[in-house]
Amino acid sequence: MDRHIEISLEKRGVSCVARLLDDRAPRTCEAVWNALPLGKDVFHGKYARNEIYTLVPAFAPEEPGTENPTITPIPGDVAYFSFAQWQLNTSSHGYAQGGRPQAAQKIVDLAVFYERNNLLLNPDTGFVPATIFGTIVEGLDRMAEAAQDLWLSGVIGESLVFRRA
Repeated sequence: MDRHIEISLEKRGVSCVARLLDDRAPRTCEAVWNALPLGKDVFHGKYARNEIYTLVPAFAPEEPGTENPTITPIPGDVAYFSFAQWQLNTSSHGYAQGGRPQAAQKIVDLAVFYERNNLLLNPDTGFVPATIFGTIVEGLDRMAEAAQDLWLSGVIGESLVFRRA
């Protein structure tokens, strides 16, 4: 039986539904499912291109590791990244104003890719493979329009929240 999550931009009142890819990323799907709801401030991708994401403290009892990896996500991909706190310390990332979880040793980035031509390349560290653990099956057009508005209008005051559907 398929499991689904709702992904919302709270202030804008926009949401979409994603199907978990339990067959391709079982450890990641289970870790995310068991930790829901998750979310916080939203950011728009700076290097990856057409991506919105939130950063939360690591939540899995054991890091799921890389599954179903890609460096070229497509529209509708829902991704999981795990970073050590030092990897997000570069001031150019823009997290100095409180967006990065400060107390966590590990930080999880939950992301939605809303358009094509993405490349997961960080100029500081090189390629950053993502675990694709979900695919949006409803509402991608609305989420893409709202994500583009985040890029043009700004992200301040907006949050990205993942919950069970």
